[in-house]
Amino acid sequence: MATLPSHTPAPDETEDLQFREQCRRQLERPLEARMRYGFCRVPRPGFDACAARVFPSTRAYREWCAANLPPYFGYQPAPPE
Repeated sequence: MATLPSHTPAPDETEDLQFREQCRRQLERPLEARMRYGFCRVPRPGFDACAARVFPSTRAYREWCAANLPPYFGYQPAPPE
């Protein structure tokens, strides 16, 4: 099992200044442009196929997720330990 780092290294001063400059530039854009380009729209196979789904039980929902959703969504059952 991979271990997570115990802390995130602090950005150096140059990275901090670049980030602040990027934020300043983005705030100068009109709100409409920020809303349009500020979100990453990713197709979600399985979810986007219909407006709503109803399942008779949690087990049925989990079985549907395992059969219909890609593993990178994270809805697959956990492997046995």
